[in-house]
Amino acid sequence: MRTKYLRKTILILLGIAINGGVVQQLAAEEKGDAAIGSGVLPIIIAHRGASGYLPEHTEGSKVLAVAQGADYIEQDVVLSKDDVPVVLHDIHLENVTNVAEVFPDRSRKDGRFYAIDFDWSEIQKLSVKERVGRDGKNQYSNRFPGSFGQKVMRLEDEIILLQGINRTLGKNVGLYVELKSPAFHQTEKGEPMGEKVLSVLKKYGYDSADSRCYVQCFEADELKRLKKSGCQLKLIQLLGGLRPGSDYAAEMKAIAEYAMGVGPAIPALVQWSGADSEPKSNGLVEAAHAAGLKIHPYTVRADQLPPWSKDIDSLHDVLFETLRVDGVFTDFPDLGRKAVDTQAGK
Repeated sequence: MRTKYLRKTILILLGIAINGGVVQQLAAEEKGDAAIGSGVLPIIIAHRGASGYLPEHTEGSKVLAVAQGADYIEQDVVLSKDDVPVVLHDIHLENVTNVAEVFPDRSRKDGRFYAIDFDWSEIQKLSVKERVGRDGKNQYSNRFPGSFGQKVMRLEDEIILLQGINRTLGKNVGLYVELKSPAFHQTEKGEPMGEKVLSVLKKYGYDSADSRCYVQCFEADELKRLKKSGCQLKLIQLLGGLRPGSDYAAEMKAIAEYAMGVGPAIPALVQWSGADSEPKSNGLVEAAHAAGLKIHPYTVRADQLPPWSKDIDSLHDVLFETLRVDGVFTDFPDLGRKAVDTQAGK
């Protein structure tokens, strides 16, 4: 039943994308870095899938992201009670699933439902919905209204899905895995979560420096531990934002000791003095590049633009032309693909 439903989802979403002119190329293609003068094409990373159009981290969202031309698709990963790597952005369940309806008595004292308190068989009973805020309303009012019966996926499920689509479409869309809250998992389980995630990745061939797979995390200690343990995958240090007055050169040089790139929030890259001025680099991108690091900022949202950007086209111009970033996380992969292909003269 699940396979039949998934096949139907894939056909519907690919049909929508193709008929709407979103897919520019479905022939056999090796998606890698393509030269633009002396540089390379920035990569388009589908943030939780095509989450601007369908609920985040659903099968539908991931299939649509492939159809819209993403180079990589993000998988946020947490662990279930029985140590299954599950694709969820939060360690909690209530903001994106119907857990409060299915298991009303399973919250902790803080009123929240923790994924780590449920085994995989229980999580399978939940349906994923569009993310809601504390008021119970969609966090983004114009996005998909509610749910359409999609389930939470294991990391393994998503890998099988993406590898299958890659094979049938002749693509090479990669994984961009985030380890969510390793310190929390260490406290809860008394052991690191990284090895369980790496074990699944290795099972499907992602275990070398040239694998189409990045592993990212906000917690530097976890990335350093993985590096020391011999992990060969491309490690990315996520940054919420550096302190004002930070020595960017020193900070980037230190990160380069264990990671090959950084993922800062977009506002952390820009200096802007007001409505009559143009946004400029604050030096972080240049410092990262000088240290030999790639830089993949987050998150481009057409429905939540920075104050210095009048529309998503101008945001893309700042990212790709002014800042010269190496890739972006975006909720709208089709718009990112269009911007990069336009830059490349396609």
